[in-house]
Amino acid sequence: MTDSPIMLKQAIPYIRLYKGKVFVVKVGGRVVGRRDTLDALVEDVSLLQQVGVRVVLVHGGGNQATELARKLGLEPEFVAGRRITDAQMLEVAKMVYAGTLNIDILSSFRAHHTPAVGVSGVDGGLIVANKRPKKTLEKNPGETPVEVDFGFVGDIDSVDPKMLLNLLDAGMTPVISCLGADQEGVILNINADSIAEAVARALHAEKLIIVTDTEGLLKDVNNPSSLVSYTDVEEVEAFKKAGRLTGGMLPKADACVRALQGGVRRTHIINGLKPGAMLREIFTNAGCGTMIVEKRERQAYQQVELTPDAEKAAA
Repeated sequence: MTDSPIMLKQAIPYIRLYKGKVFVVKVGGRVVGRRDTLDALVEDVSLLQQVGVRVVLVHGGGNQATELARKLGLEPEFVAGRRITDAQMLEVAKMVYAGTLNIDILSSFRAHHTPAVGVSGVDGGLIVANKRPKKTLEKNPGETPVEVDFGFVGDIDSVDPKMLLNLLDAGMTPVISCLGADQEGVILNINADSIAEAVARALHAEKLIIVTDTEGLLKDVNNPSSLVSYTDVEEVEAFKKAGRLTGGMLPKADACVRALQGGVRRTHIINGLKPGAMLREIFTNAGCGTMIVEKRERQAYQQVELTPDAEKAAA
């Protein structure tokens, strides 16, 4: 943050606008895996709670799962960038996602005097999923496609937000790990981006904020300074066709698009390794990451007087 009085004046209209609204924040393992960046993120979330924003936090932890697996003598397997979750890797996922990482995040909330409750998609019937069917894929570009069994990996069928609403009404911050179950109680490993966008849609969230370790969408993937600060679904699809969205950014952009199409008003991708990034993105005109909206909302900005977040488009 720069000059505090100026920052506060900029923030006041946003605070009025978002009081009582739900934000779903998804954070990746590279951010929560470091105590300094985890504490900085939780401090920002705690401030949002203090000004009346209702926050649900969803976390991943793929790097930590890979690290523990190797310590246990297991070598994680990936196909086309997607993790294979056999029975042994599922046990690792349960230990890391719903265990170590979730507890570490809750301890940071305790240190910031903000009440939080750790849950998974299994708790309270939150997420019902199905085991992903076998798929025919190229293991590596150019190779002959083969049938791949992803094991205990789940795709979401439905979200029941009742438990989350009860926790939010009680003044709690739900902290969701990326596990779910099918109707028979079989535990499944589920992509955290997918959980975040599905939860955001189910809660009719005002915002989905994806906190990662990169700047956001880039016009040129080789140029970190080519940040796209404001865009819409149509332009994101054009970026995909042009090959500008690669690696882990592709599922994040897809999650934002699905959230918008499901009724979430605004979505953001920000770099959580930068202190205060989330507050700058939410409470300042210029922001610091990428905001993605539906095309009709982008057109509306051009027809009405500027309001918070609309000013980012004109900045």
